[in-house]
Formats: sequence, structure tokens, C-alpha cells
Amino acid sequence: MTVHAAGVVCWREAGSDIEILLVHREQYDDWGFAKGKQDKGELLQETAVREVEEEAGIRVRLGRKLDVIHYKVGKGEDKYVSYWASKVPHKVYSKSRFKPNKEIARVEWHPVETAMRMLSYGHDREVLEKLIEFHKLGQLETRSLIVLRHAKATPRSDWTDGEATRPLLPEGEVQAKRLVKLLKSYGPKRLVTSPWRRCLDTVKPYSKSCKRKLVKRSQITEFKSKKNPKQARQLVEDVFKDTKNALVCTHRPALPEVLEAVSQHATGEMAEPIRQAAALAPSDFLVVRLSMASKPKVLDYEMVSLSEAK
Repeated sequence: MTVHAAGVVCWREAGSDIEILLVHREQYDDWGFAKGKQDKGELLQETAVREVEEEAGIRVRLGRKLDVIHYKVGKGEDKYVSYWASKVPHKVYSKSRFKPNKEIARVEWHPVETAMRMLSYGHDREVLEKLIEFHKLGQLETRSLIVLRHAKATPRSDWTDGEATRPLLPEGEVQAKRLVKLLKSYGPKRLVTSPWRRCLDTVKPYSKSCKRKLVKRSQITEFKSKKNPKQARQLVEDVFKDTKNALVCTHRPALPEVLEAVSQHATGEMAEPIRQAAALAPSDFLVVRLSMASKPKVLDYEMVSLSEAK
């Protein structure tokens, strides 16, 4: 049996340096990061966020992915733990609801050097080393751009009232609702969508849950993106100028133009996989991690699919 788990290396600014959040398990008398096993029906991103809230009492948003570590547990079972970084603003940590319990006795912030010494396991030190390297490169703090293909829609052959009004299938409506918790793991604030019904209905549940405005842009409809691809690419460039985490929801035929614009900010081996994300299945999305510079660069990316839920 293979065990899947996820966690977060939470960090905060401390002058020109950073501090790391560690948790102490009394049962094992060890220090590590907030993490835990994947629950049935979860994606690992959701597991990571849930575990931090359960163990440290804080609600985080995922930053860039750090690593997937592997080790043996129990009677030789394989365990894989996926880790993300997350910057924790003071106002978030000040609302911590942590209370010592039978699993986690203490939660403490420490400078990276101290945290490195306190960590009980070598594989955790390797994860922290990667975070430290990103910090040295100025690539630890990032913002995200999510490119989402709308959920599963009624087939074209079954709809005669025009493409703009073609609705989601019941399966697509379930996907749209299921996306809410997953998207909250990343916390996009600026929501840009094609005004066509199937895109709007994909993002509306998240928009309502988070009380975020939906910005409708015709440049990324199927018709407009084909007729004037330059406008679709320019729309993406405008989104890049925003410093907020953002989401763009569009159609399969418009994805090549949207992703071409994204790929122009990527270098080397990352550009082509980003373009290939044009093959996203309904309700799947690409998360692009961007630098905080005024002219952002793509630092990393993740492909996320509801089908990966265990």
C-alpha cells in the first residue's frame, strides 16, 4: 500500500530574513512541518491546506510547490509527501486558533538556521534547503495565475440556441461546485472569464463563496479569440500587470492563444509544457507561479485535475 500525504512549509518575513513554522508532535517527540495523510476524495493541495489549519490553526494559501519526498513507513510501505511553501502574513497568524492537543503539542516560529537544526528528519531538512535556495534567489514569494478550462458542457450537437448560451451538463455543475474548495487552496482574487454561460457557470460558485467580482471579457470567447487572437493575448498581458493572484476561465479553442501569451513570460524548458496545456480537460487548470517583479517571469507551474482526487 502506498500512503499519500501533503504539507506546507509556512514562512514569514523577519526583517531581511525569514522564519519557519514548526510543529512538535508529543507522541513521537519530533519537530517537523504541518502535514498529514490525504483524505478520501481530496486532492493533495486540499490536504496540505487542511492539515495546516488542523495542526497549526491557520488558513493558508499555497505558494510554489517545493518537493515530493519519499520514505518508508510501517511495514515497509511507501509514503510520498508533497510540500508547498506558503507566506503567512502577520494578520493571518494573529488569528491562529491553535490549541495544544494529543497530536500537536506546540507550534513555534524559528529562524531558518534554528529550524534546520530542530527538524528531526533528513528529508524535511532537504525540503527546507530548497525553500532557502528559493529565498536566496528572490523566488520564494510568488503570485499565481490560474488558467481554467470551463467544466463539462452540453455537447454542441445537442444545443441549438447559440454557443453563448450553451450550458453545463449536470456533471459540469458538480465539477463547478467541486472546484470551489480546490481554488480556495490558491486563493485567486481577480477573476476574469469569458461571458459565455458555460464559463460563467464554472466560476460563479467560487465567486459567490469568496465574494469576488467576476470580470467578463469577450476577447477570450471562442469566436473573438479566433477572429482577433492578438486581443486575447493582450488581455492576458493586462492580467500579468496585476499584482493579485488571478484566474482566467476560457474555452478549449481559446486556450492556445491564452497560453501562448503566458509562455512568452517563461524561459527554457517551461514554455513548451505551458503551451501544451491547451489540451486541458474540462474543469482542469494550469497554475503558473509568477515572480513579483513589475515584468513578471514564470518561475514554475502545476497541472491540476479533479480526476486526481483519491
